[in-house]
Amino acid sequence: MVPSAVLAEPAVFSIGLDSRLSDNIRRAPSNEQSDIESRLSLGVRHTSDPGNCNSDIVARGDYSYWLDDSYDPETTAEADFQGDCRLGSNVVWQASDYLRDVAQSSRVSNTPDDRTQKNVFRTGPIVTLRMGAVDDLVLTAGYENTEFREPEQKDGERYSASVGWNHFFDPSFTAGLSVSADRSELDTEEEIDRVTYSLPFTKTWEATALSGAIGYGQIETRLLNQPTQKYNTVVGNLLLVRQVNVTTQVELEVSRELTDQTSDLDSRFDDFTFDLSETSSVEVVAMRLGINNQLRGGSELDIDFFGSSSDYLDIEILEETLGIDTNYRRPISGQLTGTAGARYEWFKYSLDDTQDEIALVTAGIEFQLNRQVVFLSRVGYEQRTSDVPSREFDEAWILAGVVYEFR
Repeated sequence: MVPSAVLAEPAVFSIGLDSRLSDNIRRAPSNEQSDIESRLSLGVRHTSDPGNCNSDIVARGDYSYWLDDSYDPETTAEADFQGDCRLGSNVVWQASDYLRDVAQSSRVSNTPDDRTQKNVFRTGPIVTLRMGAVDDLVLTAGYENTEFREPEQKDGERYSASVGWNHFFDPSFTAGLSVSADRSELDTEEEIDRVTYSLPFTKTWEATALSGAIGYGQIETRLLNQPTQKYNTVVGNLLLVRQVNVTTQVELEVSRELTDQTSDLDSRFDDFTFDLSETSSVEVVAMRLGINNQLRGGSELDIDFFGSSSDYLDIEILEETLGIDTNYRRPISGQLTGTAGARYEWFKYSLDDTQDEIALVTAGIEFQLNRQVVFLSRVGYEQRTSDVPSREFDEAWILAGVVYEFR
């Protein structure tokens, strides 16, 4: 739900143009090809005035062109939308949309040929009934539609419902019971059903907030040319946010769930990638630890540790990932800001018993001409090593661009 306390801001539109020169634009293990990728971007962000209906949207569309025709020109988009309307004292109708350009597998080189657009739209009501001074009964129903750009990817519709009871033990601690069920219907007439029984809770302290749920999940798949399969396991999620001091915040998020490739798990964990080449129920354990440090002189250091384990139950394939991502910003002068970043990822695949590693380093300068115009330049180097030579590549690149915001 979009918090009603969020202050409204005028819509901000932006237009950007950048060009990136790469010495291995196709990320090939040999016979590297140089090319220049030029990109035109249009963006918008807006938060509505607080009221009975609230909305928040951040969106951007890109048109990309390659000078030497390494790829066909393409249009991509990314968007995050959340909205809600209060229909009465007890009913709130919510809607959200998540659109991303996603990799079809972590085993590919993440080029335009390896990516697809994924859109997840969700809507439905939440009914909250007060059962007394300290008890709530919460009923939800939802419809979710997932679509991919590539025709070989399987689109899906999901229907869900849940009932939950919350007890307010004191102003800082809430716990309860919840039962949820959903059915995912793929456009191939395959079906995936899921039921979850859980104990949700929230607890707050002066500088710490803890929320989550623990329970038991069941998933049943009915796939083409395969017998019906059923799986069950302990499931749950945990979110811990702690303000260590005035300059440092730590956020830990962990989730274990039974799901499938049409879910929005990759929107909640940005570093997670589904293998879209297969249809299967998936047991996922995902983790993210973020540390944000506001340093002296306006500098900022963000460090993210992440990892996941994806067990594709119907096809008996396990994929594991661990990584770290760091980003640093430091003002150089009133208008100049320096940036630097480093990222490392490790992958393990049971399908062919192989391991991969990816390392990336970047550095850049941003020049704020005025409140509306920013010039930027970056250089980067990325390397992938693998037990499979065809998955390896080295790429060095340099980028220059400008962004103009209409305020």
